[in-house]
Amino acid sequence: MNNIKTPILDAYSVLDDKPISRELIDSLATLEGEDILDLLSLANKVRAKYAPEIHACTIMNAKSGECSQNCKFCSQSAHHDSEVDVYPLANINEIVQRAQTVHDTGVNSFGIVTSGFGFKTVNDDFQRILDSIDLIHEKFPEMNVCASLGILSEKTATALAAKNILHYNINIQTNPDRYDELISTTHNIKDRINTIKLLKDLGVGVCCGGILGLGETMTDRIEMAYALKDLDVDVIPLNILIPIAGTALEKQSLTPVAEIAKTFALFRLIHPKKTIKFAAGRETRMKDFQGLLMLAGVNGMLTGGYLTTRGRDTEEDNAFIDDLKGFAK
Repeated sequence: MNNIKTPILDAYSVLDDKPISRELIDSLATLEGEDILDLLSLANKVRAKYAPEIHACTIMNAKSGECSQNCKFCSQSAHHDSEVDVYPLANINEIVQRAQTVHDTGVNSFGIVTSGFGFKTVNDDFQRILDSIDLIHEKFPEMNVCASLGILSEKTATALAAKNILHYNINIQTNPDRYDELISTTHNIKDRINTIKLLKDLGVGVCCGGILGLGETMTDRIEMAYALKDLDVDVIPLNILIPIAGTALEKQSLTPVAEIAKTFALFRLIHPKKTIKFAAGRETRMKDFQGLLMLAGVNGMLTGGYLTTRGRDTEEDNAFIDDLKGFAK
């Protein structure tokens, strides 16, 4: 390692269970060119030591479009003029059938996702979701069920926690201090953080991350990483913005591949033992480089498609995971 720069050498202390200082993370964030590859190599060593298992999950967009919130990136917002399928909450049979399809592919984690602000009361739609979870557990006892239903109240969080879901997804998306500037002005980041804290107190695992490429700085990404650390979330999904026509960010420039890779590596060093999941943008933005990300600290993936953008076939991803095992120790 004689040719590796000092900041990276200093960062190897994470392999000895020593947390990396914020000062060192900020220094690593300035690395460029070939030095990024050294950083990725370290991140992969950290993943191999502390979080070697690869986690795969599939989601169902159970209710699409007509969301009252004005999240700048989202094609499902009623504030945007984007071409997206719009439909009400699927019925119980449709949700369970989708879970059956996921189960048959060998993926053991299934997430139910709905558009909208969230659920403050146990209304008919929320009860339908609860009943669907019951039926999925009954039919497929070994399947992990997750949910992403927006902002919750104590009442709805408690009702959902009673259904023994594995993880609840609610992203903080970016640096919390810039949430209203970069994401939305129709709700507050505190609403999301309160939901996270409610669920954590109820013993529900929380899947919480964000999006790269909104117009944020590298410092904003690091602030998001430390905010997630303070919240002690269980799974960290990172998405790469693919600008969608009709949204407020349709003309946003694409984030450079090397910058994306560096960001994922920094997240691994800050969160050595967590599941860091590569979600949207894995195929469409990283393309030929997605394998590089899986060797740069990532140990999770969303497979089989996203909410309103295409993904990759689960069978193809299963083969991809098998190939990655050849790099494991």
